[in-house]
Amino acid sequence: MSIPRKYTDEELIQGCLNNDRYSQEMLFRKYFPTMMQMCLRYTNDRDKAMEIVNNGFLRVYTKLHTYAFKGSFEGWIRKLVYHSLSDYFKQNSRYLQFLVFEDYESIQRPEALSRVYTEDIMKLVALLPPATQQVFRMYAIEGYTHVEIAKQIDISIGTSKWHLSAARKKLKELIQQSNNLPLYAG
Repeated sequence: MSIPRKYTDEELIQGCLNNDRYSQEMLFRKYFPTMMQMCLRYTNDRDKAMEIVNNGFLRVYTKLHTYAFKGSFEGWIRKLVYHSLSDYFKQNSRYLQFLVFEDYESIQRPEALSRVYTEDIMKLVALLPPATQQVFRMYAIEGYTHVEIAKQIDISIGTSKWHLSAARKKLKELIQQSNNLPLYAG
């Protein structure tokens, strides 16, 4: 059995542009582990992560003709997969902003709320302590109940509720701190 040769990104890109299925598969295999790892940082559900990565690679294949060979090709792929990730959360997390801003009356500039997009909230969620972040993601994004979270990560239901409360409090503080900063950059 022979070892398949390694293809350069340029060779893979050209093959994909020529609609060569083998090149598409090799491109997918080369970058799949990195993109899957990125998606798993945002969701604990491997099936959801796989769906996001697959949608991301579909974007890669359909937009490959726009790649200008400037900068990192992996970075370009990462950007497209991240957009798929963001779209997934926009479509499946209708209540994310409501959850974060629930009982949030102390904001001094209400127009700041309209500037906060899901991507911005996700960036702020990444600043939470790991356990608090995990519970928040599972509850607010993935839709798990406190009972399910407690069973899945081996904590009490009360601890799950505490982490969610702590996440809300910290996110409100972070949003208020960034009131004067542009949160969304494009």
